[in-house]
Amino acid sequence: MTEHLLHPRLLESKDWATVLFVLSFILIAVTKTMNESRFGDFVNLLFSDKYAKIYRDATHLNSTFTATLFVVQAISFAFFIQLSLSVFGNASKTDYILYIQILTFVVFFILSKFLIEKIIATAFNIEELAEQFNLQKVTYRTYIGLLILPFNIILFYQDSISIIIPQTIIAIILIANLLSYLTSIKNYQNLIISKLFYFILYLCTLEIAPYFFMYYWYTKGSA
Repeated sequence: MTEHLLHPRLLESKDWATVLFVLSFILIAVTKTMNESRFGDFVNLLFSDKYAKIYRDATHLNSTFTATLFVVQAISFAFFIQLSLSVFGNASKTDYILYIQILTFVVFFILSKFLIEKIIATAFNIEELAEQFNLQKVTYRTYIGLLILPFNIILFYQDSISIIIPQTIIAIILIANLLSYLTSIKNYQNLIISKLFYFILYLCTLEIAPYFFMYYWYTKGSA
């Protein structure tokens, strides 16, 4: 007589991710409805600098438009980080506890970096330059976050993912960030030249050092 052993099949829930994806699209739809003209200019940011020219005042950093899309941006980047870790074999993409930790880190990192930037900008007496530079960064970072959101959805529900895909997206994000910095420097070159020494200190302290230490910490932890 053959004895059959039954093993329970454990299925990892993906419902929490579906809720967050739906929430992201709801926030985007609400933002578009409430700010249709601005959202249209924002969507065309890749092909036109109209948005950057119209909404270059630092007060736009505190607008509802920016705050709402910041939530979407944080959700999107947190998903991409977890998916990348999953592809590289360092995490599970369906681990919602890990996602909460990553999301918390992303939000904390961005907000704390923003506050430190304001403090240092005040100390260096480059508040105007820092605010305008910050607005440019926020704009392009939000745009990148929205662009990778559809890729996050595809990668999350795809069982088999080639490591080339996240590597390619990471490379595109790095290039896009570099181009956004160059665009910002070009747009505010007169302000930068007048405060060149302080701007270089600002750039090295807050735009290079944090990412270098994060990369060093990750590679050391993976070794």
